Amino acid sequence: MTSETPRAPYARAAVFLPAALPREGRIAFWDPDASAPPADGITGEITVVLPAPPGRSPDDAGRPSPDPAADLREHTVPALILPVAEALPLLIGARRHPGAHPAAACWGAAALHAVHLAARGRLLPGLTATDHDAWRAGPLDADDIAQLRAIAAAMPYEAYATPAPGSEPAEPLLPDPEALVRVFFDAVADTLPRTPAAAFAAGAPFAAAEPQRMPGAREWAAEAAAGMDAGVRVSLRLDLSALRLFDTAAEEEAAEPVRSAGAAVVQVHSLADPTLVIDAARLWAGDGDERFGPRARIDAVLALRRAARVWPPLAGLLERDVPDVLPLAEDELYELLGPGAARLSAAGVAVHWPRELARSLSATAVVHQPAPGSATDGTPFFDSAELLKFDWRLALDGEPLTEGEMDALAESHRPIVRLRDQWVVVDPDLVRKARKRELGLLQPVDALAVALTGTAEVDGETVEAVPTGALAVLRDRLIGGAAPVEAPEGLTATLRDYQLRGLAWLDLMTSLGLGGCLADDMGLGKTVTVIALHLHRDRPAPTLVVCPASLLGNWQREINRFAPGVPVRRFHGADRTLPGAGEGGFVLTTYGTMRTSAERLAAQSWGMVVADEAQHVKNPFSATARALRTIPAPARVALTGTPVENNLSELWALLDWTTPGLLGPLKAFRARHARVVELGEDEQAAERLARLVRPFLLRRKKSDPGIVPELPPKTESDHPVALTREQASLYEAAVREMMAAIEGAEGIARRGLVMKLLTDLKQICNHPAQFLKEYGRAAADGTGPRLAGRSGKLALLDELLETILAEDGSVLVFTQYVTMARLLSEHLASRAIPSQLLHGGTPVAERERMVDRFQSGGAPVFILSLKAAGTGLNLTRAGHVVHFDRWWNPAVEEQATDRAYRIGQTQPVQVHRLIAEGTVEDRIAEMLAAKRALADAVLGSGEVALTELTDRELADLVSLRRPS
Repeated sequence: MTSETPRAPYARAAVFLPAALPREGRIAFWDPDASAPPADGITGEITVVLPAPPGRSPDDAGRPSPDPAADLREHTVPALILPVAEALPLLIGARRHPGAHPAAACWGAAALHAVHLAARGRLLPGLTATDHDAWRAGPLDADDIAQLRAIAAAMPYEAYATPAPGSEPAEPLLPDPEALVRVFFDAVADTLPRTPAAAFAAGAPFAAAEPQRMPGAREWAAEAAAGMDAGVRVSLRLDLSALRLFDTAAEEEAAEPVRSAGAAVVQVHSLADPTLVIDAARLWAGDGDERFGPRARIDAVLALRRAARVWPPLAGLLERDVPDVLPLAEDELYELLGPGAARLSAAGVAVHWPRELARSLSATAVVHQPAPGSATDGTPFFDSAELLKFDWRLALDGEPLTEGEMDALAESHRPIVRLRDQWVVVDPDLVRKARKRELGLLQPVDALAVALTGTAEVDGETVEAVPTGALAVLRDRLIGGAAPVEAPEGLTATLRDYQLRGLAWLDLMTSLGLGGCLADDMGLGKTVTVIALHLHRDRPAPTLVVCPASLLGNWQREINRFAPGVPVRRFHGADRTLPGAGEGGFVLTTYGTMRTSAERLAAQSWGMVVADEAQHVKNPFSATARALRTIPAPARVALTGTPVENNLSELWALLDWTTPGLLGPLKAFRARHARVVELGEDEQAAERLARLVRPFLLRRKKSDPGIVPELPPKTESDHPVALTREQASLYEAAVREMMAAIEGAEGIARRGLVMKLLTDLKQICNHPAQFLKEYGRAAADGTGPRLAGRSGKLALLDELLETILAEDGSVLVFTQYVTMARLLSEHLASRAIPSQLLHGGTPVAERERMVDRFQSGGAPVFILSLKAAGTGLNLTRAGHVVHFDRWWNPAVEEQATDRAYRIGQTQPVQVHRLIAEGTVEDRIAEMLAAKRALADAVLGSGEVALTELTDRELADLVSLRRPS
């Protein structure tokens, strides 16, 4: 006995040992190498046939030779012998285990297929030679037989190295592997049904584990067994080529002849070779004896007898000497088209329909105007009060049925009808559609949504739908794109190609009265494109521009620069006025002013309303969004670089303003589109939504092939920085204290604690002075906090600024915290570095002066609050952008970067992101990278999503990981 650790049973060879009762068969695990350590739990010995004593191998592979001419002798070896039920899990696990013996792996494949046979219901009751109950695996189809043969062919010698029954010990014979696998299938089939679930039937045949003798069931068992190993199956080939009278004596006596609708021709198929098929008439004539064998006719009759149990008309074939052709009455044919074929298929009998029987009748939902003629040029589509009809339209081979043909189909009660000189199979569902072809009326907005997506909801089911007439023309215009346009007269700017395409698209959408969202990346010239659109439309009514207060000056300068002579006024401040009749031009206002003066603005006649930085109204329930919706206009344009910041409801809010009703009610949009897209439950959901919104949203990115040549290169770098000792101590203490509180909290209280923990950790990563609120205390006593040497980020910022300023460069420094911005401003002032600070409290006029000062080189370092200055500013003097801390949404960070990386930038831009190494910032950086890749499809909900993490997940996210 060796001291080596015993190996798992499946590391040994496996062999199946049959028994008189199939379920009493056993699996033996044995080792051809006698020097190997014993398997766990040796339970006995088995007799194997080897060409040499155990432990000696005559070939180079270390295995006994399977050469039949070898000197074979029986040998007794120790083995772990298990019942089939206990061995099945081991064998199935060995099938793909790298340490399994090939013999065990092969029997594992056999075990898996045997279990699949049982799961498919391929079990037949029968009797053993001693009249005891036994389940058999069957009937086996061609695929099952092919799998059986493949397993047997792959078996190594050790998998069947047992003496065949009746062979002499001096000259033992080996069993046939195929036959052994077949018997093993029976053993599994006889084992699995006899589970504890069958305990109530104790003593009942085919349920109890104990043998049950049934001598009176021999004839019944013989018929069942015939179906188990039958070499053939049958099918029916329908012949509908001619109508004819039944030629039977019974019909001759009938008062009226029964007209046949065709005939079912019996075909016989070989299970061993699926390519062998013969008509029953030829088989009975003796044509297939050599290929199908002498039992083929008996097996075919038995198969027909089983089929007649599920479809009784086949019983008529069994009364004939040659069961070759069954004449079909119309009602039999109709039944065969429906439930009859399904029952036969379940019994293994296929029904083959003739090619001339058309099955190409289809139904499509169609949207169309009740009367011809509807304007699709220059007239707002949704201004129409006319409802559109929504009907079922049936077609044969793609050609729509006439109303008369639809009526004939609706009146039919048969599954086969005569249409256009051919027999057509009709699904009962199509008949119902023909009878109730009118689906109702649609609002124009709903009809357009159907036209764009190509689908509609009918009775809770998504069906194909198509538009016709003017609606189809409108759909084609939207999908086909806009015709090219020239830059309008009066525009003192040279529009780039992509800007001209944007102008043409906006002109198409506004001329159709549909509105649109221009969602170009920041810095690609959305403002000049809208100015060009205003000039191109040449309407007497003014254009209203609603934007953040920080952009009023930028809009006024851009209009004066690119459209000199066009009136522009600000509706903002104390002395605000609106233009009188006949005065066109632009009116600029802020979201805040618009909200408080919505009634006054709504009374004015506008030629177009533009919402710049439209993400400000992404919440459709906010007072600002509701006020904006009250201002009527024949054309609405939304401008934004981030149409989706957090979820698809924001996209709904934008498009429901530009094109009211397009996406339906928000609740329905969330259920039908947004939720399934965001959760990834339906791979096609994103494409369906894209088809619907694509015509109404023009999205261009700086990385697009037609735009990237217009911009200098941009380099993005993540700079990991180590925490100082003070930061690390504060970080670990915050995690320890807050996690203890979080673990004991629930619901909204827990979410609040998680948000506070994340905020505290980000502030610690920035600078201890921010977390400890030292800036406020410093203001009270007149002294500033000590900043240098306490933050890894601040130390790296000093190094970056030293290099940038030495090269006479300019830099934008973004932080999401105003307190941190003030600390940075104070720190730079102490080092005599010229800088300026812009935050949400900076007056509009001062903002404009700061922008001019930076652009003229008066202050090389511009510190900005991310939320207040992340949009709308043109700061192309900057060749560097530093993100001192990370925002939770990559789209917002990119907007901030776009203050420098935009059209008009002539120098390369370097983006520096400072990340505290080993902290929550490190893990969030990885998440943001993945989120950026999905920004054009679906974005998560930022910090809020992190509040739903489990305690374990949250602890893993925020724990400080020391560099190794």
